[in-house]
Amino acid sequence: QVQLVESGGGLVQPGGSLRLSCAASGFSLDYYAIGWLRQAPGKERERVSCISSSDGSTYYEDSVKGRFTISRDNAKNTVYLQMNNLKPEDTAVYYCAASDGDLIQWLGEDFGAWGQGTQVTVSS
Repeated sequence: QVQLVESGGGLVQPGGSLRLSCAASGFSLDYYAIGWLRQAPGKERERVSCISSSDGSTYYEDSVKGRFTISRDNAKNTVYLQMNNLKPEDTAVYYCAASDGDLIQWLGEDFGAWGQGTQVTVSS
């Protein structure tokens, strides 16, 4: 069974940090581009970050550049999103998604697997 399971969300104060994890089961992430999207209430879903299956190339949405870092550990079949200097506007449900291709396919939202999401709330 192909599955992605996110963890690491929670409530954090502005300026704080969280690390999200996305563990894959039922398939190997080695050949998948994988990354994170988010959706806040009343807003459209947006692509946050992704990492290539081939050469480790990454993509970051402009508002998170310099604050978020994506990484992958193929041995653990897991991808991470380190989020620093969090802002209230980062509040959203964060979803992990994998594409059987590379960055272009991922950015085109050609996803073969989705997680259930983890809530991130940034508030004082």
